[in-house]
Amino acid sequence: MGSMKRKSIEDPYEGFSPPPKQQRETGMVIMDEPVACVHDVSYPEGYVPRPPNPSSTQEDSKPAKEFPFTLDPFQSEAIKCLDSGESVMVSAHTSAGKTVVALYAIAMSLQNKQRVIYTSPIKALSNQKYREFKEEFSDVGLMTGDVTIEPNASCLVMTTEIWRSMQYKGSEVVREVAWVIFDEVHYMRDRERGVVWEESIVMAPKNCRFVFLSATVPNAKEFADWVGKVHQQPCHIVYTDYRPTPLQHYIFPSGGNGLYLVVDEKGKFREESFQKALNALVPASEGDKKRESGKWQKGLILGRAGEESDIFKMVKMIIQRQYDPVILFSFSKRECEFLAMQMAKMDLNEDDEKVNIETIFWSAMDMLSDDDKKLPQVSNMLPLLKRGIGVHHSGLLPILKEVIEILFQEGLIKCLFATETFSIGLNMPAKTVVFSNVRKFDGDKFRWISSGEYIQMSGRAGRRGIDERGICILMVDEKLEPSTAKTMLKGSADCLNSAFHLSYNMLLNQMRCEDGDPENLLRNSFYQFQADRAIPDLEKQAKDLEEERDSIVIEEEDSLENYYSLLQQYKSLKKDVRDIMFSPRYCLPFLQPGRLVCIQCTRSDENSPSLSIEDQVTWGVIINFERVKDLSEDVASRKPEDANYTVDVLTRCAVRKGEVAKKTIKIVPLKEPGEPIVVSVPISQINSLSSVRLVISKDLLPLEARENTMKKVLEVLSRFAKEGMPLLDPEEDMKVQSSSYRKAVRRIEALENLFEKHEVAKSPLIEQKLKVLHMKKEIIAKIKSIKRTMRSSTALAFKDELKARKRVLRRLGYVTTDDVVELKGKVACEISSADELTLTELMFNGVLKDIKVEEMVSLLSCFVWQEKLQDVQKPRDELELLFAQLQDTARRVAKVQLECKVQIDVENFVSTFRPDIMEAVYAWAKGSKFYEIMEITQVFEGSLIRAIRRLEEVLQQLIQAAKSIGETELEAKFEDAVSKIKRDIVFAASLYL
Repeated sequence: MGSMKRKSIEDPYEGFSPPPKQQRETGMVIMDEPVACVHDVSYPEGYVPRPPNPSSTQEDSKPAKEFPFTLDPFQSEAIKCLDSGESVMVSAHTSAGKTVVALYAIAMSLQNKQRVIYTSPIKALSNQKYREFKEEFSDVGLMTGDVTIEPNASCLVMTTEIWRSMQYKGSEVVREVAWVIFDEVHYMRDRERGVVWEESIVMAPKNCRFVFLSATVPNAKEFADWVGKVHQQPCHIVYTDYRPTPLQHYIFPSGGNGLYLVVDEKGKFREESFQKALNALVPASEGDKKRESGKWQKGLILGRAGEESDIFKMVKMIIQRQYDPVILFSFSKRECEFLAMQMAKMDLNEDDEKVNIETIFWSAMDMLSDDDKKLPQVSNMLPLLKRGIGVHHSGLLPILKEVIEILFQEGLIKCLFATETFSIGLNMPAKTVVFSNVRKFDGDKFRWISSGEYIQMSGRAGRRGIDERGICILMVDEKLEPSTAKTMLKGSADCLNSAFHLSYNMLLNQMRCEDGDPENLLRNSFYQFQADRAIPDLEKQAKDLEEERDSIVIEEEDSLENYYSLLQQYKSLKKDVRDIMFSPRYCLPFLQPGRLVCIQCTRSDENSPSLSIEDQVTWGVIINFERVKDLSEDVASRKPEDANYTVDVLTRCAVRKGEVAKKTIKIVPLKEPGEPIVVSVPISQINSLSSVRLVISKDLLPLEARENTMKKVLEVLSRFAKEGMPLLDPEEDMKVQSSSYRKAVRRIEALENLFEKHEVAKSPLIEQKLKVLHMKKEIIAKIKSIKRTMRSSTALAFKDELKARKRVLRRLGYVTTDDVVELKGKVACEISSADELTLTELMFNGVLKDIKVEEMVSLLSCFVWQEKLQDVQKPRDELELLFAQLQDTARRVAKVQLECKVQIDVENFVSTFRPDIMEAVYAWAKGSKFYEIMEITQVFEGSLIRAIRRLEEVLQQLIQAAKSIGETELEAKFEDAVSKIKRDIVFAASLYL
């Protein structure tokens, strides 16, 4: 492996525009096109910039590092900032070459005999960067949760989590650091882990300087302002939207045969071509519409019997046009493998390449035991790789993932199927990027991918100095609105917003540090900074709304107010009565085909409320009803009366053709122009059920049959025009027996009497006056909401939650009333990779002491496993008993939090601990071979390895915790546990090390 040559980070690139024009007034440099770059600087309040020292100008001294290619303007601008000893944030696209700035900062620190820290969000990325920097500088060490190499080196590569915990522990290293490089700092918006970046930036030593490398973020200036304010030092922003290789964006319509260029390399959106692409869409047949049930649409992938699938056609075309190498992005691990299997007939490599691949593959696998080499994932991957096709997702064995990365970098894989994690981190571009789907399931629902995600992934297209342009292809399999497509393809990157949240580990560590103060951390957080920033804007909004409110004058406002509030009560009661009557238990028996039903019309303006006593309604005929399918897991356990239902009703509708063949269908009164259509309406849209049922035709597809049915409805309506349509009586016919129903009906009758006698009821233009009053009320509600936001911003964000969480720590005995950290607190301080309170409670309950090591490891697996699996077999009795103890402990911890006013859903919290891999981990700790475990579990190999590695991390933290409180017996037990699980393929060293 060692002899394999790596490609250099940057390819030489010639031919740049003249040097930048300086704009002295603003301190902002704007580069000439086409290599545009903006250089701005944030000074903290009251900061006086130092005049440049003429004796130390850069002309005299040699740069810390020279590069074998011409620097881009943004790179040289950033390097100037480093030379002047000031922090800089570089915001640029993936392939632009931000690493050059990091390399320069490291070279400069080493030249000045200073310490430099390089942090990255992912262990795999840290490993790759370590290898890269080691080749360049040699005095480099690595610290991740898994490995520590040369921790005393001058340049240390680590994950951001490790850097944070070093700061909390007051490590010697922290005091010696001159520069900290935060790579991929836009991770700060990550919901789970973003807070780590904020903590480690706020707590960084006051005398150190920063290099922030980020994807393009529109609010880079805001971030730099924050850093400047917190550290009282200038922070430069060097921002460029420039792509060394311009991109072209194409659409490949499902079932079609060609590509349509929709955004050219100049960034122009081609409307006409987009329309043509969508018109070429071949709709999937009914049998293919699997998306609703949570599966991807097979039509896009499989094709009909005997036909080539779309994905096969696509790859074939890419290879013919020499657009390879290509990365095909998918949004699920299973889909990724499934698509790769479609390529069975394709061979993209020459014989000599096949030999190379085999050599590289087996020399990497050499470190595995013979048993592990026989794992299905290992043996199945090689034939695929030899044909030039690869798969890359988090479910792969880490060693396989790394081999595939290396083969891809060496140009031996021509076609790679990857999940979006491949688009984060190391620069591994291709000529073409394909999106096999433009919708993703985000754990909750299917949604279109955001412009930020699109920018991140499409950034992999186009190799600098090799390709004239990069190519992005979107495979579209359903009607995509031009506006959605434009936003996706032409939208801006996602803003860098704070994802700050409090954790007990953070609070305890803050209390334990001598100069720690949780309130200070909150005050200096980016979250608080953004909240304070928003206040002037909110004040202006409130002032404008107040002026608008005062300009609305209404006659007889007081009595109108009274009438309005009665009306609101009336509406609310009517809704209550309706909801009871139309709950599935009462109404399902009466939703038979042929029954006449009164439904609400579709309002032309959904936002304008109806302020008359009755909504506009129309009549139709029930054809059928069905239960709404739910994507969440617990559908099976749902009772029929709790489910949602929709009713198919034949009624008159107005159909309007919109852009891109999109139709809007509105239910209209029977007298209005329209056509009879069967529409699906939720039960909530039904007003009442008639006791009349018609005999209807079995086949309502022909327009004539529908017209005839609607004629019958009109005949029935005219027959009952005088006395009104006979309705089902809720109590007599539908057997509604509920005291709340009777109470509501009585109150409705009382209100109806009041309406008749009300002084305003006969007032002219009452409908208009009520609308104006409603508008005024909405303005008043908006003002209230803005003022509430302002109050919570000016007060310290999270202040109440901080108090509540401190109460929890006191109640559970982690800190004293004077905030002195107790024994339990010392333990929880060490635990950052699992739920610290539940784990500490288990340790102090004696649960961990009394059980065998294997059982303990198995129990701890519930803390690190996060994927949701369907139909998992239960663990054996003794393990299930332990899991029940864990659940009880978690429930107790959650209840204490609830009593202390921390917002928490108890059952939801308890369900975050999952027993899915208890058996597998138990077997592994018992000494089973990895392949044996894979036979008893349905988990992906890579996912299980990641969980066991996280488990080892938790055990290392527990060893430290036991040591800190002098629990030698437990410490020995945790060390024994580590020795039982730390072996073989699960802990095979990274190929990058």
